[in-house]
Amino acid sequence: MGANRVSTIIDVFLHLDQHIAGYMNEYGVWIYVILFAIIFCETGLVVLPFLPGDSLLFATGALAASGSIHLLPIFLIFCVAAIAGDTLNYTIGHYSGNKVEAREKLFFVKRESLDKTNRFFDKHGSATIILSRFIPIIRTFAPFTAGVGKMPYAKFLSYNVIGGILWVSIALFAGYFFGNIPVIKDNFSVLVLGIVAVSLLPVAFAFVKNKWTALKG
Repeated sequence: MGANRVSTIIDVFLHLDQHIAGYMNEYGVWIYVILFAIIFCETGLVVLPFLPGDSLLFATGALAASGSIHLLPIFLIFCVAAIAGDTLNYTIGHYSGNKVEAREKLFFVKRESLDKTNRFFDKHGSATIILSRFIPIIRTFAPFTAGVGKMPYAKFLSYNVIGGILWVSIALFAGYFFGNIPVIKDNFSVLVLGIVAVSLLPVAFAFVKNKWTALKG
């Protein structure tokens, strides 16, 4: 049963375009609520960093180009979801900050993920809120870490809005303009894996760099 569930999740992830189209036929306008919830939870809850983000936006853009879903409403829905998700994440971090700093182990997040995000903040400063939008895992932990670090909310909100709109615009419209090109459409699962791989490159580079520095030290 467990293996079947994992296989199903992987299939849904790799063939998002097909599954979203099927859900659209099955749920109608409720698909907008479902898509909002996925992006909101992926950006708003540190326990769900594995939900599809970039690939979901791209796949939805491709569907919008084919006429299966309306572009402007889903663009606005995704922007609101991304901004509201980060705001929730920041708020949770803000009010649990003292407890987080005092504990080595947390039942809902990995300390390594927080430390990695802290290093990202040290390198890029407040711009991390924008840059992290394009990096899985760190995208989910950045607003939480900003809240823990008590970044002024007005400052956080400005970066949050810019980052959220920029992320949604690039990923969604990339799908809209390029998702239905035959070679891309016929190899969508490969493209999804490519998006994930490219998104993780900065994380992998930072990991290798840290390991190399530690070995040299």
